[in-house]
Formats: sequence, C-alpha cells, structure tokens
Amino acid sequence: MKIGILGSGSMGSGIAQVAAAAGHEVLVFDTNPAALKLAQENLLKILNRLAEKGNIDDATSKAIFGRVYFMNNMQAFAECGLVIEAIVEDLAIKKSVFEKLEAITPKDCILATNTSSLPVAAIAAACERPERVLGIHFFNPAPLMKLVEIIPAIQTGPAVAGQAKMLIESWDKLAVLAKDTPGFVVNRVARPFYGEALRILEEGIADVATIDWAMTELGGFRMGPFTLMDFIGNDVNYTVTETVFQAFYYDPRYKPAFTQKRLAEAGWLGRKSGRGFYNYTEGPQNPSPAKDKNLGKTILYRILVMLINEAADALYFNIASRDDIDLAMTKGVNYPKGLLRWADEIGIAKCVTMMDALHVEYLEDRYRCSPLLRKMARERKEFYG
Repeated sequence: MKIGILGSGSMGSGIAQVAAAAGHEVLVFDTNPAALKLAQENLLKILNRLAEKGNIDDATSKAIFGRVYFMNNMQAFAECGLVIEAIVEDLAIKKSVFEKLEAITPKDCILATNTSSLPVAAIAAACERPERVLGIHFFNPAPLMKLVEIIPAIQTGPAVAGQAKMLIESWDKLAVLAKDTPGFVVNRVARPFYGEALRILEEGIADVATIDWAMTELGGFRMGPFTLMDFIGNDVNYTVTETVFQAFYYDPRYKPAFTQKRLAEAGWLGRKSGRGFYNYTEGPQNPSPAKDKNLGKTILYRILVMLINEAADALYFNIASRDDIDLAMTKGVNYPKGLLRWADEIGIAKCVTMMDALHVEYLEDRYRCSPLLRKMARERKEFYG
C-alpha cells in the first residue's frame, strides 16, 4: 500500500519515516518547495545518524530514504490507500484540504487527520463520503513515540477504525481507540499536569524549580511541568489548553493561565526561543529548588490527584477503555505509571478525600470529584470524609 503524507513539517516527515521503515512507499506533499527540500535533507541526516550509531545498517538507511518521495503535486495521492494530513491546526484549512483529497484519492482510500485537538467529525463533514475519514494522532517525534491515538468520528465506517488500527500496529506502534472529544485521551487527561502546576505557581505556594523538583524527584515524572512546557513551546502548549477549554464550553478544569499567556505574548516560548519559564541562554543561573519534602509531597499529590480525577472522568464518559487510558499516558507522555493504576495504589477513597478537600478550600467547580471515583469508593466499601 502506498501512503500519502500531506505536510512536510517535523510531524509529517516523522510519520513518513515511520511508514517507510515499515516497508511502504511514501509520498510526501507540500505546497512549499523550500519546506520539501528541508524535509528531504533532514530525513537523510536522521537516517545517516541512525546508521552511524548502529541502530540500522547502511542498506536499511538507504532503503528507507529510497521509499520516500517528496513532491509538490497532490495528484500523486491518486494511488494511495491511506493519506494522513499533518498540517496547521486550522479547521477551515483542513476541511478545504479534505475536499481536495476526496476528489483525488481512490474511493477505498482512508483519509486521516493528525489533529491533536480539532473535532474529527467537523473535518469529515467536508467530504461527501465521510465514512472513510478518521483521526490518526501521532506524538512528536513520531519515529520515537510509540503511542498513536485512533479517533473514529461519528461518521466513520465501523470497519475503517479497525483497519487503521491494524495498519498502525503493523508499523510497530501502540494504538489506542479514543472517542472524538476535545483533546482525545492524552491532551485531555494531561491538562492538570500543566494547569495545576501553573495554579500552584500563581498562588505563590512554590516556584518553578521547586514544582519541577517535586514532580520529578518525588513523583518519578521524566520532566517537570515547566521544563516540559518550555520543551513543547509555551505558544503551542497554551493554544492546546485554550482550545480544549473552549471546546469544553469553558469548563474551569481546563482554564488557561495568564502566566503562560504572557510568556507566549512576550515571545518567551521556551527552549526554541532561548527563554521561557527557565533561561536557556549562556550565563544566567536558573534558581535551585527548595527541597522541602513536605512541600514537595503537597505539590505532587495536588497535581497527581487532579490527573487521576481527569483520567477517571475520561473512563466515566467512555472516552477510552481503562487499559487504553493508562497505556496512553505511559506511552504518549511517558508518565511513570498509569493514572488509574496509580489511583488503586493510593486508594480510591484517599483520592476522593483529596479532591473534596480542594473543593472545600476553593469552592470552585474546577475541583469537583469525578462521579466514578465516588462510585468506586462506595462499591469497594471504602470510607472517606
């Protein structure tokens, strides 16, 4: 099967590399000749580096590169069995592109969007045959991140999601099925990791370095929330939060923070701009954390219980299965444990107690406890105050 990739940015190029490594002939389309040339050069560098490190041999490197074709003519997609769109997160532009794709591709070609936050149903609605459209959401960098979210729209044909899942799994990926709701699994469940950390910072409970220390040293997360926001880019991370907030009818659980908005407006985007929550230029010394274990545990459990609450709500509303939610968070954002498994270890009643304590303290709907956690505590005859 030939695979089409629409968009030659880092995500599109990464998906192309994955598909080519799985043995497919891959056609990468972009309207920008300079972007195509850069993508081709970058892919060659990546494959050469992999060969130099001994991860693949020279013959494999050359074979993968030889299966990827960079082109500025979308008509080439007429031979594809799957086309994955990986362009700017703009609904109007995506709908326009899918109208064109439908006119070019074979009737049995699956059309997929790599959107991380836009409704797949709205994109599918641009097509006369929306039953062949779905979301296939890779995580960046696509060649390294194992997780892929498969998101059928309400219009998607019953067999299409299964076909797509099988194909992606044949690319040595872990695919999880998610309902077409804002943020799907990972970008929905992960919001408190950033949002609650920002709230703790804005309240003056702890500084950036201390919050990051608590989450990494005490919680076992690979990156603290502020290090991760700087890595992702404060412009990107803020936009995803704002999109999810708006899509959930301004639910206060997903409310963005002015602190991050101001950083984005100032151009302090993180690593890519040299400054964000931390300073990445030479010379300035970033602050050291206050390694107070009692404070650290307070920070850790406040953020962790919010994450657990969000994961429980995702299960409550059938966004994905229990196993897929835990798999998504461990493989999609490298959490040290699945959140639902973590809840069992802490104790469901304790999670309910912590959520209720936050709700009593702040009297905000942001801290409402998931009905599923309460139900599970009752069913297990656990008692909480």
